[in-house]
Amino acid sequence: MDIKKLQKIVINALEDMKAKDIEVISTSKLTSLFDFMIIASGDSTRHVKSLARNVYDKVKEADGDVLGIEGEETGEWVLVDLADIVVHVMQPVILRTTILKSCGRRHPLAVKTLGTNKSESVRSVRISPCVLRMSYRSLAINE
Repeated sequence: MDIKKLQKIVINALEDMKAKDIEVISTSKLTSLFDFMIIASGDSTRHVKSLARNVYDKVKEADGDVLGIEGEETGEWVLVDLADIVVHVMQPVILRTTILKSCGRRHPLAVKTLGTNKSESVRSVRISPCVLRMSYRSLAINE
């Protein structure tokens, strides 16, 4: 499936379920394992689980490949591995402490986000290296 089509399916699935803080991050210059990371938050564990499950279902309906889904048991942080795109859905407190802090590293990585709509401009954010490590772990487990 075309990566832009997959990205649109994921964003629509998240927006349909009222996800918050949706960010699309290009990781192609940081890793060769996946091209984009999409991060979103939900209001509760139930909301986070529903968001991730909706992404899973919508990608499957479109005949896309879902390599794995992790974290549904707790619902604090759910990762959906779509090969070229890794989706992180988490509660706001996890988002703040994981993304905005550096998980043991003093300086988070600066990356550019693409926004979710054409009207949104590209902007830079700082992302924690531990989010990339979580993505790598998921890929290693699913292989």
